[in-house]
Amino acid sequence: MWKLVDGRLIQSKDESRVEFRTNISKQILDSLKKMADANNTHLNYLLESGLKQVLLEEAIVFNKENRPKDRVQYKTTYDHDLLEEVKKLAKQHRLFINDVIEYSVQFIQVTDSKNANYRYRTEREVE
Repeated sequence: MWKLVDGRLIQSKDESRVEFRTNISKQILDSLKKMADANNTHLNYLLESGLKQVLLEEAIVFNKENRPKDRVQYKTTYDHDLLEEVKKLAKQHRLFINDVIEYSVQFIQVTDSKNANYRYRTEREVE
């Protein structure tokens, strides 16, 4: 993200986002990558959309025996508050966070996902 300070653009880190590493199905990641490319967004923005929908539902129907066997390590950034709520939900339902993330894929709303250029936005410095 960029900040406009005294008429100058300064690159800044978005403090509302945190890095998070987990293991997710390679097949799911590949399909989300194609979806992200087709809709001018990023994979993690799609995942955030699905996670928000799961949090609204507050119920998860997940069969632990059907966990994917093709999981690979995936590292990206998420909104801090959203990730904290997902952690609580996972703990409440006795699931792993990666289970909740994979489950959320079916609830993705592409129209609710941020545009790929969102990360390059410019914000004004508040004085």
